[in-house]
Amino acid sequence: MAQSLEARLNSYWPTALTVFRVMFGLLFLCDGLSKLIAWPAPDVIAVGQWPEYYAGWIETITGSLITLGLFTRAAAFVASGEMAVAYFTAHLPHGFFPASNGGEPAVMYCFAFLLLIFAGAGPYALDAHRSRWPKRRNRLRR
Repeated sequence: MAQSLEARLNSYWPTALTVFRVMFGLLFLCDGLSKLIAWPAPDVIAVGQWPEYYAGWIETITGSLITLGLFTRAAAFVASGEMAVAYFTAHLPHGFFPASNGGEPAVMYCFAFLLLIFAGAGPYALDAHRSRWPKRRNRLRR
């Protein structure tokens, strides 16, 4: 029996979500590392420079967590918020439309991470296995 195209594509949703999450996480991680250590692109920011230096730390940490699929929803929430703030503070003053104010990456990251807040990390992530991790118990006996 022939499957419909929609049914066939739906069966690949977990894999597609994983590729989406990993790619956006790695891109965000690279943006953060570029600001902090000038790798892979030389875009280093002076230590303590507001807000770029701190944005670099947020991007590095949340990009790593999203790539691994660990605490994905929380990390995506923080990353999406950071990109919304970046758009409204750095790009919007130069015009409304992202195509004319250089804010396209900020808008794309913001909405990509917004999707991950609601879709989650998917089955191929550390989040999917977190419930199976052994719980620590207080071993002190009185």
